[in-house]
Amino acid sequence: MAASELYTKFARVWIPDPEEVWKSAELLKDYKPGDKVLLLHLEDGKDLEYRLDPKTEELPHLRNPDILVGENDLTALSYLHEPAVLHNLRVRFIDSKLIYTYCGIVLVAINPYEQLPIYGEDIINAYSGQNMGDMDPHIFAVAEEAYKQMARDERNQSIIVSGESGAGKTVSAKYAMRYFATVSGSASEANVEEKVLASNPIMESIGNAKTTRNDNSSRFGKYIEIGFDKRYRIIGANMRTYLLEKSRVVFQAEEERNYHIFYQLCASAKLPEFKMLRLGDANNFHYTKQGGSPVIEGVDDATEMAQTRQACTLLGISESYQMGIFRILAGILHLGNVGFTSRDSDSCTIPPKHEPLSIFCDLMAVDFEEMCHWLCHRKLATATETYIKPISKLQATNARDALAKHIYAKLFNWIVDHVNQVLHSAVKQHSFIGVLDIYGFETFEINSFEQFCINYANEKLQQQFNMHVFKLEQEEYMKEQIPWTLIDFYDNQPCINLIESKLGILDLLDEECRMPKGTDDTWAQKLYNTHLNKCVLFEKPRLSNKAFIIQHFADKVEYQCEGFLEKNKDTVFEEQIKVLKSSKFKMLPELFQDDEKAMSPSSATSSGRTPLSRTPAKPTKGRPGQAAKEHKKTVGHQFRNSLHLLMETLNATTPHYVRCIKPNDFKFPFTFDEKRAVQQLRACGVLETIRISAAGFPSRWTYQEFFSRYRVLMKQKDVLSERKQTCKNVLEKLILDKDKYQFGKTKIFFRAGQVAYLEKLRADKLRAACIRIQKTIRGWLLRKKYLRMRKAAITVQRYARGHQARCYAKFLRRTKAATIIQKYWRMYVIRRRYKIRRTATIVLQSYLRGYLARNRYRKILREHKAVIIQKWVRGWLARTYYKRSMHAIIYLQCCFRRMMAKRELKKLKIEARSVERYKKLHIGMENKIMQLQRKVDEQNKDYKCLMEKLTNLEGIYNSETEKLRSDLERLHLSEEEAKIATGRVLSLQEEIAKLRKDLEQTQCEKKSIEECADRYKQETEQLVSNLKEENTLLKQEKEALNHLIVEQAKEMTETMEKKLIEETKQLELDLNDERLRYQNLLNEFSRLEERYDDLKEEMTLMVNVPKPGHRRTDSTHSSNESECTFSSEIAETEDIPSRTEEPSEKKVPLDMSLFLKLQKRVTELEQEKQVMQDELDHKEEQVLRSKAKEEERPQIRGAELEYESLKRQELESENKKLKNELNELRKALSEKSAPEVTAPGAPAYRVLMEQLTSVSEELDVRKEEVLILRSQLMSQKEAIQPKNTMTDSTILLEDVQKMKDKGEIAQAYIGLKETNRLLESQLQSQKRSHENEAEALRGEIQSLKEENNRQQQLLAQNLQLPPEARIEASLQHEITRLTNENLDLMEQLEKQDKTVRKLKKQLKVFAKKIGELEVGQMENISPGQIIDEPIRPVNIPRKEKDFQGMLEYKKEDEQKLVKNLILELKPRGVAVNLIPGLPAYILFMCVRHADYLNDDQKVRSLLTSTINSIKKVLKKRGDDFETVSFWLSNTCRFLHCLKQYSGEEGFMKHNTSRQNEHCLTNFDLAEYRQVLSDLAIQIYQQLVRVLENILQPMIVSGMLEHETIQGVSGVKPTGLRKRTSSIADEGTYTLDSILRQLNSFHSVMCQHGMDPELIKQVVKQMFYIVGAVTLNNLLLRKDMCSWSKGMQIRYNVSQLEEWLRDKNLMNSGAKETLEPLIQAAQLLQVKKKTDDDAEAICSMCNALTTAQIVKVLNLYTPVNEFEERVSVSFIRTIQMRLRDRKDSPQLLMDAKHIFPVTFPFNPSSLALETIQIPASLGLGFISRV
Repeated sequence: MAASELYTKFARVWIPDPEEVWKSAELLKDYKPGDKVLLLHLEDGKDLEYRLDPKTEELPHLRNPDILVGENDLTALSYLHEPAVLHNLRVRFIDSKLIYTYCGIVLVAINPYEQLPIYGEDIINAYSGQNMGDMDPHIFAVAEEAYKQMARDERNQSIIVSGESGAGKTVSAKYAMRYFATVSGSASEANVEEKVLASNPIMESIGNAKTTRNDNSSRFGKYIEIGFDKRYRIIGANMRTYLLEKSRVVFQAEEERNYHIFYQLCASAKLPEFKMLRLGDANNFHYTKQGGSPVIEGVDDATEMAQTRQACTLLGISESYQMGIFRILAGILHLGNVGFTSRDSDSCTIPPKHEPLSIFCDLMAVDFEEMCHWLCHRKLATATETYIKPISKLQATNARDALAKHIYAKLFNWIVDHVNQVLHSAVKQHSFIGVLDIYGFETFEINSFEQFCINYANEKLQQQFNMHVFKLEQEEYMKEQIPWTLIDFYDNQPCINLIESKLGILDLLDEECRMPKGTDDTWAQKLYNTHLNKCVLFEKPRLSNKAFIIQHFADKVEYQCEGFLEKNKDTVFEEQIKVLKSSKFKMLPELFQDDEKAMSPSSATSSGRTPLSRTPAKPTKGRPGQAAKEHKKTVGHQFRNSLHLLMETLNATTPHYVRCIKPNDFKFPFTFDEKRAVQQLRACGVLETIRISAAGFPSRWTYQEFFSRYRVLMKQKDVLSERKQTCKNVLEKLILDKDKYQFGKTKIFFRAGQVAYLEKLRADKLRAACIRIQKTIRGWLLRKKYLRMRKAAITVQRYARGHQARCYAKFLRRTKAATIIQKYWRMYVIRRRYKIRRTATIVLQSYLRGYLARNRYRKILREHKAVIIQKWVRGWLARTYYKRSMHAIIYLQCCFRRMMAKRELKKLKIEARSVERYKKLHIGMENKIMQLQRKVDEQNKDYKCLMEKLTNLEGIYNSETEKLRSDLERLHLSEEEAKIATGRVLSLQEEIAKLRKDLEQTQCEKKSIEECADRYKQETEQLVSNLKEENTLLKQEKEALNHLIVEQAKEMTETMEKKLIEETKQLELDLNDERLRYQNLLNEFSRLEERYDDLKEEMTLMVNVPKPGHRRTDSTHSSNESECTFSSEIAETEDIPSRTEEPSEKKVPLDMSLFLKLQKRVTELEQEKQVMQDELDHKEEQVLRSKAKEEERPQIRGAELEYESLKRQELESENKKLKNELNELRKALSEKSAPEVTAPGAPAYRVLMEQLTSVSEELDVRKEEVLILRSQLMSQKEAIQPKNTMTDSTILLEDVQKMKDKGEIAQAYIGLKETNRLLESQLQSQKRSHENEAEALRGEIQSLKEENNRQQQLLAQNLQLPPEARIEASLQHEITRLTNENLDLMEQLEKQDKTVRKLKKQLKVFAKKIGELEVGQMENISPGQIIDEPIRPVNIPRKEKDFQGMLEYKKEDEQKLVKNLILELKPRGVAVNLIPGLPAYILFMCVRHADYLNDDQKVRSLLTSTINSIKKVLKKRGDDFETVSFWLSNTCRFLHCLKQYSGEEGFMKHNTSRQNEHCLTNFDLAEYRQVLSDLAIQIYQQLVRVLENILQPMIVSGMLEHETIQGVSGVKPTGLRKRTSSIADEGTYTLDSILRQLNSFHSVMCQHGMDPELIKQVVKQMFYIVGAVTLNNLLLRKDMCSWSKGMQIRYNVSQLEEWLRDKNLMNSGAKETLEPLIQAAQLLQVKKKTDDDAEAICSMCNALTTAQIVKVLNLYTPVNEFEERVSVSFIRTIQMRLRDRKDSPQLLMDAKHIFPVTFPFNPSSLALETIQIPASLGLGFISRV
């Protein structure tokens, strides 16, 4: 298809723009060949007529489809050109906040000017081991690729980091080195990787400075070689530097600074150690104030100085040398302040006692007069004479600056050499990775010698880059066997020849420097004469005769000739150097040694390669004057030689390119300047890579990917069984021009634009199919809807119209009749209503007016009196009500709070008892409980106060009520008096009526009295009514108060309950945190223990290495030995203790690094648990005592040494038993007085006689049994004795051999045990109770010991009493003797039992043979005879005894027991054929028998051997899941057995009576239970690591990459960095693989009888690993963040949930661990447009952090054109809504996190006496008891 055919209507193109460089537009009409103008529509809404160039008629660049925008690799773009590259970078940088992008083999890194959380150790672990194309672009991906290729191809690698100043080169190189240091680690314990990273702050302080473009600009180039050994671990490094910008020491431009170290010194001048430097503010020194910007915003120079000094210390630079460096630097600053006074035009002088010079001379320890003289004079030597000539002020100033620059350069080289010495490794280097951090192409307004050298170096690097890209491109074509033609690419060899060839610019510069009177002007004229008009790349400016222009690969650069000769010569007066060499300051002369001596650390590496240095590669033989000639080599010549060596080094390695881009000149975060970006893309070769790729076949697809993507363009008949032929047939039909594509062996190669054309065809096909489907569906739906609506409308209309007609007729009839009726009825109603209303109105008016008048009078009178009464009564009532209410409330509150506090106190006491068991495990819990108790006490006090107040209020209320009642009674009395007075008034009225005529005056008084009486009565009635109302109100308020008090009490109760629940939850969280921390410490201890075991074994091996011949290897030796190389073994075996007893062996140097690490760890644990320091000291004293005993008795057994620290626990257990016995005796003796105690009938006497009787009876029974057995087995005794003798001798020989083996490793074993004891004491200290409780226990033990001694003294006194007491003592002695004899007889009895069992087996064999012989005779015997013949029974003298659930073994058989039961046991056979946990039951039954015998040594030895043997097995086969699971199950079962049969009530609730009889009787093994619990935790952690290693390779492939639902995910173009294909191959893991593996894990654990709760915890951990790894990979892969992938993930998660349901594990908490992954998948599928969508996302994704949500939204990538990208505004809305969420800023989940494990007690219902020992275990030497 022709390219012009793609320019159709609505096609989008790029057109040039002066502001935005390139602008997007859309065609408004199709382009036809011959058109001169294109009609375009711009994105801003404007229309434009774009005129084509009439000469070239080139069409504008086509724009890529939106689906390809934002790709990880620029080569994946269909249209490869400058605007496409620029737009893709801008979209990734601005919209997606992604700073890394691939461009073929180049990683483009854009400086964000902001700290990003993408460089943590979790990110490093995520990229480690991944293919480069599988993950998003990152500097870690490049570093991983280099590391992987070094290991795979056995070839050295280089990472070339280039870019402008401020683009981030130094940071990128730093992160690359950090990746190597983290991933590889070091080959020894010297922490080489830390030293490599520590060199960065030093080099930045002395080599970096602030410029106008960058606050931390590297002013030198460096190449760091990181050396690796054969196991690819870091062993050392070497640094080479290039072209330090010395001119910056004496001059800085505006807004720039000198090197950081000077400002760091000035900022730290007030430190005591810096007083002698006599420094001050940076503005006080000429060399630091010229730029006018001494401070960098956000940088503290004093803090940076501290970091620099710390790095120097880490690199081994002593304090004296550090102060020497600072003296020299301070001297340079003071030297810059030296001023000159002109004497005349040709001479100058320095003022006498000039302070800056005096300080300089004091610091440098040189003579003041001599230095003053040579700063103002110089020596001229001729053939015959030597002259001393004064110099002018300008010359003196230049000489002073030259001296300062020279001193600084020498100091810089000295520091680099010292760093190289520290990083140098004595071990032979196998390979290396070089990191080149070098200046990028530079062009300024004024370009000088430094810019010339920098651009010359970039020309060489660009040539190497072009050749490498071209080589890779052609190799790809040849590999795929497709025809190719030579691709034309830009070759900058002519420019390089112009600079470095004979008579080139550098050659002419050196020649001019050798001329006596050479100047910059004469050199410029030579350049014009030699190259002007002869070389196209060389030009002369129009308006200058002191400049020249070179056409570089990136741009034209104009160089000013002024200063070239001076900088190239780099001259300094020899006399000044001699003065400095004569200094008494020892360090100063070292700086000016010959280059051959000063460069010794970097002159040659351990591998024999010649490194890159500032000296020539091939020095000639020594000749007279050779040193002077070498000394006079120019800077340009040295730089050219160094550059040639650098190119040789790079050409000998595989290069990896990182191009750093500076997005803007103002250091604004995430701001993209298109103009500056295009300039740098052109300069760094990215566009050249694009051009080379575009010239060939940039787009490449595998046949399977092409078929999956473009299957929609094929017809059914085109699909063949062979994918390759199918693709060929389809492509021949779709693309007619065969030159546009080529078929390779595995891939299809497309020209530029063809993939876009195929995407267009695919989109058109899908769009047409969608339109057709939509058209048909919509037509069918609307037609169906129309017919249904039409039919319904006709029916409704028919019935509605009929109904309306009938209703209308009825309405007309009713209306006419109603009108007539209404006419007459209204007339009647209105007339009648009028009459009634008129009559009623008149009557009402008369009554109403009278009533109103009377009421108005009464009201006025009543209100006047009531106001007076209310005023006084209300005041009094309010006061009394307030007081009464306050007292009542306080009293009620106090009563209620007291009641609630009592209840709460009871609850807290109950809870406190349950919490007691946590006190032993955790320190600090008691304090929290005491705090809670104090809070409850305080609340009780408050409650009591409130109750008291409430009581007082009730009393006040009652008193006030009584007062009111008394007032009311008084009012009643007054009322009665008023009534009596009224009666008297009536009588007076009668008399006054009789005497009216005579007593008119008395009548008036009568009337007045009546009126007063009436008023008084009314007032009294009103007052009574008011009092009643007030009483009612008081009752209501009282009820309200009571209700309020009840509600407040409820609220307080609820609040207290909530607080209690919250505090309980917090305690549980603290408990889990403490448990996790404790288990992490156990993990660390286990790791150190394994490490120490490995070192011990390697030490043993190294001791035996010098001996030739065959070397014996222990069967239990760890297989991890193969992981170490010979070199590492030599390095690690330096840790041999000095106490080795072989005097003839040659001692090697002692490497204390491991012991230092162990000591550091112990110190940290001591700081965490200071409260237990006393106990730790006690432990250490025990260790020292055991060590002394070890030296005195070297043959002591290892088991006794290991458990010597448990002597105190054993003494406590003995004291406890003795205390019980003494208590029993004390109880018996205290019943009566002393004389009666010794009587025959006394209780003590009865107790002793009962014990003697029981022992005698048991002894008699045993004797009878022995006599019966002896009478039966007398004939076989002689045959058995030789056999037993032989067996005993064999056991003795085995023990002797084992003791010899132990003697061989005794010395190494001592060191191991010492370290283990220290760490074990630390770990055990965490499990002990609080210090106060521990002290209390010690006090109790002491009191028990005192009580024990007292009772012993009492018994001794009793024995010295009368004969009755002596009888008791003799009886006790007789009991002890008989008990010992009983035990001896029991042993003999057991031996006889063994013999009986053997004889029974022989009898069975003989009986079987006899039966076979008698078969022939049975035929001749009749049935009657058979019945009549009696059968002779076997004579069994007694019944088979009942077994007690114990197993007996001999002490010498212990190693055989451990070997057969643990070391050589096959878990598979035991799990399938025997009961689960059988080894644990057997071991516990053996422990029970040792406990029964009261043999503490046997118990201790057996438990020690068991624990050590399990550790050995796990160390040897620790990577086998079945083995680890088997021993985890058995260790837990053993732990449960120790708990179940411990005799503690808490563990005996579920036991049967028979099981309670089997409890341990003599020993308390609580300490061993803790040791076994720790061992189980270590095994669990090892189990998690094993299953993690097995699941890790499956997770990403099965959960993300594999298409579980076929056809949902689309395949997009991938570019050069091919990602892992999502189509399942034969070796690809799928979801079924994960499920099968989970089934395997679950079945193995169930077969081993693991506790169900423990299985749930393992499953939870497995699901967490699956979810964390999947989510982490999703967050780092842009190609996985799509809608279809979200559907795949949700389906996969549903399958995992279904697996949980099948296994009944839904309540294990495993599903919750997948919640972050589920929410991430939902986030990929939900709508992401509106604010409602944002709110839904924020509420839905509560398990994801803000960083994870934003990252997923930024990475969301549409797979098809129908999907839409997430807008930037929507992401900002999400960030605004989530800004208040307090979550971790960490992006990735911690995939290595292990949940704290618990072992809930799970008693066994299995009876110990029923357990049978199978013969397959080889345990015939033990017997059941």
